[in-house]
Amino acid sequence: MKVSEVREKYLEFFKRNDHAEIASAPIVPENDPTTLFTSSGMQPLVPYLLGEEHPAGARLVDSQKCFRADDIEEVGDNRHTTFFEMLGNWSLGDYFKKEQLPWFFSFLVDELGLDPNRIYVTVYEGGEGIEKDTESVEIWKELFASKGIEAKEVHIGSEEDGYTKGMQGGRIFFYDAKKNWWSRSGTPDKMPAGEPGGPDSEVFYDFGEEFADPSYADKELHPNSDSGQFIEIGNSVFMEFLKKEDGSFDTLPRRNVDFGGGLERITAATLGNPDVFLVDVFTPTREKIEELSGKAYVGNENSFRVILDHLRGATFMIGDGVMPSNTEAGYILRRLIRRSVRHADLLGIPEGKLSELTRPFISVYKDHYTNLAEKEEEIVKAIADEEEKFRKTLKSGMKQFEKIEGDISGEDAFVLFTSYGFPLELTLELAQEKGVKVDVDAYKKAFEEHQAKSRAGAEQKFKGGLADDSEMSVKYHTATHLLHRALKDVLGEDVMQKGSNITPERLRFDFSFDRKMTDEEKEEVTKIVNEQIAKELPVTFEDISMEEAKKRGAIGLFEEKYGDTVRVYSIGDYSLEFCGGPHVENIKDLGVFRIKKEEASSAGVRRIKAVLE
Repeated sequence: MKVSEVREKYLEFFKRNDHAEIASAPIVPENDPTTLFTSSGMQPLVPYLLGEEHPAGARLVDSQKCFRADDIEEVGDNRHTTFFEMLGNWSLGDYFKKEQLPWFFSFLVDELGLDPNRIYVTVYEGGEGIEKDTESVEIWKELFASKGIEAKEVHIGSEEDGYTKGMQGGRIFFYDAKKNWWSRSGTPDKMPAGEPGGPDSEVFYDFGEEFADPSYADKELHPNSDSGQFIEIGNSVFMEFLKKEDGSFDTLPRRNVDFGGGLERITAATLGNPDVFLVDVFTPTREKIEELSGKAYVGNENSFRVILDHLRGATFMIGDGVMPSNTEAGYILRRLIRRSVRHADLLGIPEGKLSELTRPFISVYKDHYTNLAEKEEEIVKAIADEEEKFRKTLKSGMKQFEKIEGDISGEDAFVLFTSYGFPLELTLELAQEKGVKVDVDAYKKAFEEHQAKSRAGAEQKFKGGLADDSEMSVKYHTATHLLHRALKDVLGEDVMQKGSNITPERLRFDFSFDRKMTDEEKEEVTKIVNEQIAKELPVTFEDISMEEAKKRGAIGLFEEKYGDTVRVYSIGDYSLEFCGGPHVENIKDLGVFRIKKEEASSAGVRRIKAVLE
């Protein structure tokens, strides 16, 4: 099957079962992006999983664009990607296990035609005061029995003992909390009082022994291993417990279901091959790489996969307004493009041709993600410009590399990476040619420390998906609505928000604009915001139709595919904007607004830092 067919079948299946389809959130979260990227389908829905009412109702379904920067170094095998689509369905206090598990099983077997004999499932074995998930076991046994399959249970053991018990002819496998438990804090013992969590049940597809890693020939094989034979294609989380002050657990008054399934992996299962880079969305670009390089995919998989993954991710990121830069999401985008350049060189692709590889991706996805077609030339230009810049730094970096005498220290390798954009693999290759060694362990330590500083702010403000809702952060978040509207009033309606970052100390707001603001313009924006605050305007919200929101002039990214119902926040009659909150009840509480700095963020994007005093 094609990716688009699987996506459409999934959405239609759950809509037939009374789910409302909701839009994919952008890769970089709008309005208080307290983490760099949307990395799962549930991330935009955390407030609703924690009790807030969703405007579309209690049953939801979507296909969410996701990006996981931590997986960059993993790309190259047949299943890891940085960008992916996550199919998701949710019950917000409505149905639970006896509906969710049969629905997903039916979707896989009856809708997609997957062989039930190749499906294996995992459940929570219990512990930390929580009993093992026998309810899910009984449901799975009935489902397999309906297809003539006897589902034997196997207790697989724990990570500490290496999961040494192996398959043992099982179909349903019990794992400990490290594998089959979900909470924002991790395993039950790490959960603070008041934290919700629950067991999950994962589904794995067996692609066959021919796809198993040869290194597993002497190991105990089991579904949740890294053998390559079994690949996870879906996970149903059952949020049903609440941690109490004494460390025990209560049942939540409103139980939720949170399902996530990898669209590309499920599509690969329909094709009987675990290599996700062989699904149809990659085919036109893969063939273009073969044409430009004169090399086949088979035998050159690593470089092909890096380029395919990284350029697809870059295409979607630029489509959502991210541009290459030296900080945050723009920095990750720059890494993707520059690693692609390196692997294009390894394949012998002519210089300056990398950007051509984005057009096939845009063609494949444009019907579902219409913003890609609208921004095609912007995407192509951004990648072409970044390739040109990187090639200039490569020349400077080579001069720096030649200055290094003897073996290359971790610090030297890290400087080559941060200052000249040299991926580690490039430094290793050059070192091999020179006959010297690289202190890889020291490099990795420096890189991990660097990553920790990039994430420090995000971890402080986004713990498991829940944004910081301190009093000052709420005030600053509300102030961004006033600032956004004032910028449009002063600079023109073409100004659009490109991101924001809120702390209890200040707000940071990125917006599309192609030049530095004048002092007079900054003063006028400040004056307008403070005049509105002085009016003591109330802040209210409504759940209305998309059509009505457009008629009223609400600010939003209309190129994104939204659901039929959206939430808009009003500040008196001055500001109307799509948003999920939180906000103050009246802007009289904000204080005095002052712009501290206005500067460039990336090409065509400016940044304002402001405070409330």
